Amino acid sequence: MSDPLPLLSVIVPVKDEEDAIAPFVARVGAVLDGLRDAQGGPIGWEILFIDDGSTDRTMAAILTAHDADPRIGALSLSRNFGKEAALSAGLDNARGAAVIPIDVDMQDPPEVIGAMLDKWRDGHEVVYGVRRNRMTDSLPKRLTADLYYRAHNWLSMDKIPEHAGDFRLLDRKVVEVIKRMPERNRFMKGLFAWSGFRQTAVEYDRAERAVGTTKFNYWKLWQLAVDGITSASTAPLRVWSYLGAIIAVVALVYAVFIGLRTIIYGADVAGYPSLMVAILFMGGVQLLSLGILGEYVGRILVETKKRPIYIIRQRIGVADPEETAGH
Repeated sequence: MSDPLPLLSVIVPVKDEEDAIAPFVARVGAVLDGLRDAQGGPIGWEILFIDDGSTDRTMAAILTAHDADPRIGALSLSRNFGKEAALSAGLDNARGAAVIPIDVDMQDPPEVIGAMLDKWRDGHEVVYGVRRNRMTDSLPKRLTADLYYRAHNWLSMDKIPEHAGDFRLLDRKVVEVIKRMPERNRFMKGLFAWSGFRQTAVEYDRAERAVGTTKFNYWKLWQLAVDGITSASTAPLRVWSYLGAIIAVVALVYAVFIGLRTIIYGADVAGYPSLMVAILFMGGVQLLSLGILGEYVGRILVETKKRPIYIIRQRIGVADPEETAGH
């Protein structure tokens, strides 16, 4: 007889976080042990780490935690596929009726999980955490985050809650929907928003990172922002059609003006600076539009290859869902 499905699965993408595993397990495990079901009894749970190509002793630390508590499992990916792919691996292999992605740095407090469960029991299928403030982030990061959320929600029909990260509770119905999405260029917050269902928020104060250093830099955040907008909207493509039409109308009006001035005052010699400005401006517009078009064409190429989103090298305490289904 197989083990019963745990009520709650906590999925944790990690990369080079050997010093953070033990404190995370101690704090989150205590929180999960303190949760109660509707009848007042303890709930079943699992913690599923996804090692995204670590080069330190992260997997050794996870194995030590698994030996101490078999409810802690792990997937080790064959290389670094990125956080979005690691989250996808976690969702594909989590067994819980409710699934919670959370970062190992504990900036998102696990004590909020109890409030998320209460909202879930009230009938909400997605309960996302919203940061009351971002004072633990630098000023440039706060400003760029605000700008990104506004730009994304203005361009896309799938609105992302502002100041909400990946930390959220997902009902099993939502997880199954996300698992059926085939795209390789994945922006998980956009997929969560697209899936719909009844959603609500739980607010919390974000703490400083307890252990280790962040693996994100501004370049990676920029790439994530571009992935988010291009995966959720074709507006950047359409805007160049509108811009081209506006430039064509302006050029036509200017041509009429030049023609009338020549008829009235006769021909004159055009200025070299204005000619160069026009050439450079149009050249820049064309290159920018080609760059945006190239972003979408590149994503089409990736999708047509149909390569797997991730490759699992090793499983610790986690059965293969396909093999389980076969039995």
